[in-house]
Amino acid sequence: MNVIIIGAGIMGTTFATLAKEMVPDLDITILERLDGPGEGNSSAFWNAGTGHEANCELNYTPVDEEVISVEKALKIHAQFNVAKQFWAYLIEKGAIKDPTTFINQTKHCTIVSEPAIQELKLRFKEMSAHHFFEHMRYSEDFDEIKSWIPYTMEERPRHEKMAATVIETGTDVNFGALTEQMAEYAVNDLGVRIEYGTHVRRVHRSPTGRWVIEAVSKGVPVQHKADVLFVGAGGGAFPLLKRSHLPFRSRFAGFPVGGRFLQAQISEEQARYYTAKTYGKAKVGAPPMSVPHLDLRVVDGKHYLLFGPFASFKPVLERGRGFFDYLTSIRLHDIPGLLNVALEHFPLVKYLVSESFKGEKSMFEELDSFAPGLSKKFDWKPIAAGQRVQIIKDGDLQMGTEIVVSKDKTYGTLLGASPGASVSPEVMLRCLEQLLPSIFSKEEARKKKQEMFPEDDLDTLINAPDRYREIRDAVNRQLGITRSKAQ
Repeated sequence: MNVIIIGAGIMGTTFATLAKEMVPDLDITILERLDGPGEGNSSAFWNAGTGHEANCELNYTPVDEEVISVEKALKIHAQFNVAKQFWAYLIEKGAIKDPTTFINQTKHCTIVSEPAIQELKLRFKEMSAHHFFEHMRYSEDFDEIKSWIPYTMEERPRHEKMAATVIETGTDVNFGALTEQMAEYAVNDLGVRIEYGTHVRRVHRSPTGRWVIEAVSKGVPVQHKADVLFVGAGGGAFPLLKRSHLPFRSRFAGFPVGGRFLQAQISEEQARYYTAKTYGKAKVGAPPMSVPHLDLRVVDGKHYLLFGPFASFKPVLERGRGFFDYLTSIRLHDIPGLLNVALEHFPLVKYLVSESFKGEKSMFEELDSFAPGLSKKFDWKPIAAGQRVQIIKDGDLQMGTEIVVSKDKTYGTLLGASPGASVSPEVMLRCLEQLLPSIFSKEEARKKKQEMFPEDDLDTLINAPDRYREIRDAVNRQLGITRSKAQ
């Protein structure tokens, strides 16, 4: 069977690696617009690098009339645990020699001021009662919080009432480095082909039922044919879906959201002093990806602080592509949905537009509001983040991700952004189950899946504490994640 994958980011590369591991005789080719793997939204500074497992993000535990919901947090945490199983397998297999090249332990903290303390206390009570978050700690003590996240507290007035939670076993992930190493393994050990500098313009069905992929490779028109096509091209998945002539294409449109961060390189000693990702509370009207956070990042052995994100409305599908590409991806049937989003989510649109014009002075003011005095402590510079394209489905804006598979199971794609790269192995496993279900009927494939994912059932992880702890502790040992004595 011939499989074509569009996009050599974290999703496409994971899909290819999983498929080839389970069925070695699959013929798999990845077509990538850029010059290397993981150079788009997967690259180190085009995302925040948080190993999202719902430890610190308030938007994963929505509150409705003082009732807090933890269902989304439980699902995301379970998905990340499945992801860690696959990464631990790659290390055990020797595909990745050193886990610190892509994953490093950092505390995951949430900090709020007086108006939101009750909400955080409720969140802690509900979450710490579950085995996923049994090691979470809560404090309103200034000095204890300062010991967890010193840069947020050092110059804060002691009379300012704050509350925080901490989980010691959070992670910072360099998804670009992970993708690069996984791509090298897929090519050299599994026989996957990757064609870089290949921009796919259009996909359509041939009279024989195969997919025809029309592309330009280094300025030259090329054509590929596939029995099965998976599009993991980030925002670029939307125009390809529109040109596919699949009947469900009219249900989906894209809502682009850009962003920026403030970045400062720090010393290794300073990194040991502040080993955390600290999330706050989003502004009213801000999208979930705009929750402010101050993060330690480890990239290529160097240490950085990252603060943001500062969202923006930028009508492009991906960085490096222009407005015209986005414009030509819009169809007449998309216009009512776009207008509906503009009207129903006007505060969001207004927020994004206003954020787009925010200058450095305002960015530094927000940093100092989050961590007083920190703007003067380091040499900060604004950097652009990756471009996200959120889903508009049936006229409604959605903030998650969605696997879309054609009825005949020959075309699959992933739309949306969050929590994205963090849960890519679990999401790509589900995509494989939907797009290539026949491979799971083979005993060899089932054994390989069990080897890669000792426990991939989310309900089991959520409802069986002993099984979860067994899996968690085993993969954490492989990944170099340890619990402190305080826990």
